[in-house]
Amino acid sequence: MSGVQNATTQPVQCIQASVSGSPGLSTSNPFRTRSDVVVGDLISNEDCLFLNVHVPSNVERGAQLPVVFWIHSGGYDGGNNSAFPVQDFVKQSNYGVVSVQVQYRLGLFGFMPGQQVKDGGDLNVGLLDQQFALQWVQDHIASFGGDPQKVTIWGQSSGAGSVLQHIVAHGGRTNPPLFRATIMSSPFLPFQYHYNDPIPEMLYAEVVAQVNCTGSSDTLACLRAANASDLVQADTAIGSANFLGTYTFVPVVDEEFIVERPTETLNRLQVNGETLLAITNSHEGDLFVNATAVTSANLTLAEYVTQLFPRLNHTQVQHAVGLYSRIGLQTVVEQAEAVMGDSIFVCPAYYALEGYGRGGWKGEFAIPPGTHAEDLSYEFITFAIRPTYNNTAFINAFSESFMSFAISLDPNVHVDPSDIKPTWATWGLNSTEMLFNKTESGVPVVQPFETDAGLLERCQ
Repeated sequence: MSGVQNATTQPVQCIQASVSGSPGLSTSNPFRTRSDVVVGDLISNEDCLFLNVHVPSNVERGAQLPVVFWIHSGGYDGGNNSAFPVQDFVKQSNYGVVSVQVQYRLGLFGFMPGQQVKDGGDLNVGLLDQQFALQWVQDHIASFGGDPQKVTIWGQSSGAGSVLQHIVAHGGRTNPPLFRATIMSSPFLPFQYHYNDPIPEMLYAEVVAQVNCTGSSDTLACLRAANASDLVQADTAIGSANFLGTYTFVPVVDEEFIVERPTETLNRLQVNGETLLAITNSHEGDLFVNATAVTSANLTLAEYVTQLFPRLNHTQVQHAVGLYSRIGLQTVVEQAEAVMGDSIFVCPAYYALEGYGRGGWKGEFAIPPGTHAEDLSYEFITFAIRPTYNNTAFINAFSESFMSFAISLDPNVHVDPSDIKPTWATWGLNSTEMLFNKTESGVPVVQPFETDAGLLERCQ
């Protein structure tokens, strides 16, 4: 693009699944509940690959400020830049950072799997959009007062899952480096299949059938010729029918950008970036388990685990049932919520910490109800949904941890001297985390604790 880009309004959002004309994810999908906030009447378009840059008003070219690069959430199927006021980071850092946010292709437009896509196109193009934006930052952020050598990438939910993908990209050996540090808030990591495994191939075949391309000699060419509206309809139908909203169009192992399952790369301590700050919530899985559906179907925990992870064998399923049957949760719904939260959001944070040699920081956000995305109201000071616990000392202690980390690679270097947070040790050999909670009487609780050994066992 040449000339001047009008940046006085938010860009159009990327095409995404919709229900009854509402933008975003299926109304049955819990990713929509908080993290996919719609701001105004946003238009969806395939021409959507925009990024926003926010700088302090008095910044000068060559200021070399640290850069916070935000990747939005939405289950890889929805979301946009508008919902996340990353200009807040500039103020929260005492005007000490430049913030960038990126939009990327979503749903089947960004994450269509299958052998046909591999042979005739590119896999994981939503991730490649993000990578291209990171390369743009390396080339151009100095013109906005940012330092390309001090980039921290941060995301929440699928945005944090995207961060994890970039941590392991190219086997953890991306060259030249695109960032120095990473922040993950509730990293969304469903099981990552190889691009041509049976389930991704079934997903591709379902798209082909939905768009009436089954009889075509070249199904990929047929899909490319289809109207975008027909593809959106297919995206919506598949996402709505998905088992409790946990697997639709998500990253796959493509053997080029993502060369193997992320856990394999992390187990070898091969990572991009120098260090990590990871936050998870105390009840991540609660929104993702349809209690009515589980109860009415009279599902056992074994049946739930089998549906969530269809590749597990009987022995593995029974082992999981044994682990979650002895942690004090009485009902199948409660146990299913724990399985969902641990396996898809909480354990990936620990896998990543292990990948960095336990040298990063780990925190838990537990302000009731502690469900997925509750922390967003405390990370963005002008987020559309306001904090339920509106305590200034707590909010500052929590939110400024991220800016301290982005600026100094250490959440203990206080941006605000009134920060009530005690010394935050790295996760390290003692598995020390920082708890962010409150007492029943409303007093902030910001204190270290040791990761539950039982949780770490379940993550294995």
